[in-house]
Amino acid sequence: MKNLSARRALTGAALLLGLCSLEAQAQQQTPTFTRQDTLRGTITPERAWWDLTHYHLDISVNPADSTIRGTNTIRYSVLEPYQIMQIDLQPPMRMERVMQNGKQLNVRQEGNAYFVQLVDAQQKGDQNEVVVHYGGKPQVSVNPPWSGGITWRRDERGKPFIANSNQGDGASLWWPCKDHMYDEPDSMLISVAVPKDLTNVSNGRLRGVDENPNGTRTFHWAVTNPINNYGVNINIGDYVHFGEKYQGEKGVLDCDYWVLRDNLEKAKVQFKDAGRTLQALEHWFGPYPFYEDSYKLVEVPYLGMEHQSSVTYGNGYQNGYRGRDLSGTGWGMKFDFIIVHESGHEWFANNITYKDVADMWVHEGFTAYSESLFLDYHYGTQAGNEYTIGKRASIKNDRPLIGYYNVNYAGSGDMYNKGTNMLHTLRQIVNDDEKFRGMLRGLNRDFYHQTVTTQQIENYLAQHTGRDLSRFFDQYLRDTRIPALEYRLEKKKLTYRWTNAVQGFDMPVKVYLNGVETWLEPTTDWKEIKKVKAGTKLTIDPNFYVLEGKGA
Repeated sequence: MKNLSARRALTGAALLLGLCSLEAQAQQQTPTFTRQDTLRGTITPERAWWDLTHYHLDISVNPADSTIRGTNTIRYSVLEPYQIMQIDLQPPMRMERVMQNGKQLNVRQEGNAYFVQLVDAQQKGDQNEVVVHYGGKPQVSVNPPWSGGITWRRDERGKPFIANSNQGDGASLWWPCKDHMYDEPDSMLISVAVPKDLTNVSNGRLRGVDENPNGTRTFHWAVTNPINNYGVNINIGDYVHFGEKYQGEKGVLDCDYWVLRDNLEKAKVQFKDAGRTLQALEHWFGPYPFYEDSYKLVEVPYLGMEHQSSVTYGNGYQNGYRGRDLSGTGWGMKFDFIIVHESGHEWFANNITYKDVADMWVHEGFTAYSESLFLDYHYGTQAGNEYTIGKRASIKNDRPLIGYYNVNYAGSGDMYNKGTNMLHTLRQIVNDDEKFRGMLRGLNRDFYHQTVTTQQIENYLAQHTGRDLSRFFDQYLRDTRIPALEYRLEKKKLTYRWTNAVQGFDMPVKVYLNGVETWLEPTTDWKEIKKVKAGTKLTIDPNFYVLEGKGA
């Protein structure tokens, strides 16, 4: 989760004056990509032949020297015969050896990618495993969660307070894995040894705790659902626990909360937003996707992130985003931003996961809109509308929301607030909130625990909207311009069209003619309505993310 600071709102006229500048920005040069970008972002032949089925990450974390050491057992199914496996691990971490069936394998390193030469024949349908031994001092995050790595801090009592955050930069910053989003393990066991006066909290459910003779304890956390790499986490501190039972759509959901000892009373008050969040988002998105693995909020030494079934929290036990309303409307102070936003990712990021980071808008656009839907559920539709519209002030329109494929390159940070306004505009087009809600729930049902592409999401929404939305998505996802409704009212005739738009842009729009609701079906060619009363005033419904452009 990497949110954007609010900017001063621009009027429609000022935005129109800036369009030429925005078009110039859109003509930016393609970034330069390297071989390492390709190895990270592509489904290489060395990845494509095997299907990941299970990880057992078994590590020791030593706060005294900031090291991590251990093994990852990788189980996989052979899809096609092949003898070279790509496993990723980023320096300064080092892969020490790789074993299969008691044999040490030859490994060739190329930057962050390790190519493992398998000895035993890999036959289609075989269920095999390799054990990767590794260790070192992982990269330290200098600005978590926006820069990847491990955060090593101490709490107010001087005890270690440690957590990872690595979206974008990759889970291979601290553990060896198949570091591409297209393939998730079906399950995972996370075993973490820490000093005996500390607790490790990871994803899933706590299966057991071992007392070790060297003065450490090993916590075993079992995940029974597919999990994306960046969602895997370790959280280490002097934690205390409390919890509750949430009566959800699929029955009883165990909600567990892990916080620093001194923050227990504050957490018992602030974390009441968890139940309100689950209530609202189950209404809009369908059942919480990981009942088997529980729902957790875990305090961390950074703002927070969407680690699956282990949502991390560092918002200071206050409403808003670090105590601020990002919408400037007042509605943002009605809830704890981190609890709502990061929990929203359980549906869009962890249940429905992008195959390529270029499509990261699927995670952030829908999840940013979950904030508005939370307000809609608890405070009414107008509250959600005002919050969504208020967040337009921070949209930069600097580059498209979709990034570059196969090189691990995401689109514009506008994927949050422009993404949410695109979806809000789509909701207006649907013009039926129960139908729109059914589409959101349908996405989480039909793509349950799957990795997806933008095209799949586009096709699904178009099919269930009953409209060709190709130009709509081209406009909002692949272009930086805001479409403008240009119109003339003269001689009892209204003429109108879309300008500042992709060719053939044909989005319907709701307007008010002297206060009377009217739907227009503009295209990029002029259309007209005759017999309009002289002096008629046209007002565009503000829930559409468009500009107004009068005259030619």
